[in-house]
Amino acid sequence: MADASGNGTPRVLIAADKFKGSLTAAQVAERVAAGLRRVVPSAVIEALPVADGGDGTVDAAVAAGFGRREVRVAGPLGQEVTAAFALRGDTAVVEMAEASGLQRLPAGVLAPLTASTYGSGELLRAALDAGARRIVFGVGGSATTDGGAGMLAALGARFLDADGEPVPPGGGGLARLARADLSGLDPRLSSVELVLASDVDNPLTGPKGAPAVYGPQKGASTGEVAALDAALGRFVAVLEAEAGPRAAECAVAPGAGAAGGVGYGALLLGARFRPGIEVMLDVLGFAAALERADLVITGEGSLDEQTLHGKAPAGVAAAARAAGKDVVAVCGALSLESGVLRRAGIRAAYPLTSVEPDVSRCIADAGPLLERLAGRIAEAHLR
Repeated sequence: MADASGNGTPRVLIAADKFKGSLTAAQVAERVAAGLRRVVPSAVIEALPVADGGDGTVDAAVAAGFGRREVRVAGPLGQEVTAAFALRGDTAVVEMAEASGLQRLPAGVLAPLTASTYGSGELLRAALDAGARRIVFGVGGSATTDGGAGMLAALGARFLDADGEPVPPGGGGLARLARADLSGLDPRLSSVELVLASDVDNPLTGPKGAPAVYGPQKGASTGEVAALDAALGRFVAVLEAEAGPRAAECAVAPGAGAAGGVGYGALLLGARFRPGIEVMLDVLGFAAALERADLVITGEGSLDEQTLHGKAPAGVAAAARAAGKDVVAVCGALSLESGVLRRAGIRAAYPLTSVEPDVSRCIADAGPLLERLAGRIAEAHLR
């Protein structure tokens, strides 16, 4: 493969997401680069780890040159945790999973009724304190279903029961909500650009809402799903009385149901909803890197039907195809047929299972196996 100048030196852009449970996006890029160089030492390789707004988003921003900032915030059950956000200039990347994600729960513990997004609000406040004027708020992987009530409370809102006392944390506590007071919200929020980055466009409540669709993943029983849906409905009704019809409009807007409804809280703050991978590609400078490349290698742990609905590899492939660039993908497991991949803009996919059929070994030895796989890619596409 020759580059655009015809000098025979291939230029490769590695823009892959993490292999969850095995490798970070940066580690995926390192391993792929090592495998490519072993076969084609002259290749010019650029790594741009990517994420779609969920867990790993801050790491991707840091790998792209953002500074990492760490703060102590409340975890989903109120315990103090160290969480990070990324900052470059006046742009911050905040990942809600850093504070309120499932990985922040104690091992084996799920808390669908009581987990709170309060720490996510503290992260947003820390970004404001650091001088951010534009905040990309990546949501996904949450332990919570509180409609963003905890986040709003951390930013100055008050949610009170009939006795004038704060309601308990979590979505379950909203069943006791009688009054909302938004007058104390941080005034800086009115002058900041807030972007809600998510691959989820569900409404807040109803059959396609946050409790019904995502509650079971967070440990909610059938009865708890119904209780959470009713509590979030009450949340919207009380907020409508406080803030007017816009509160109800936001509840049915795309993205309201993202991450247990934290999307709803963000929309109330004036956030603009955009697909997470599109936002992150913009923030990370993907367009300029793409222009320099002849071949793009993307991927994630599992290439499956979900990949096609706003996940990082699909976003990378769509952008690369629009620019006329070839794309191949690496993954741990592959369940998409070649025709489906091609329609998504991916010329070929290389799963670890093609090197090692034992899935448990693929997970344990993902790094070395990925290097071997990258060697195959180099043989097939760079010579």
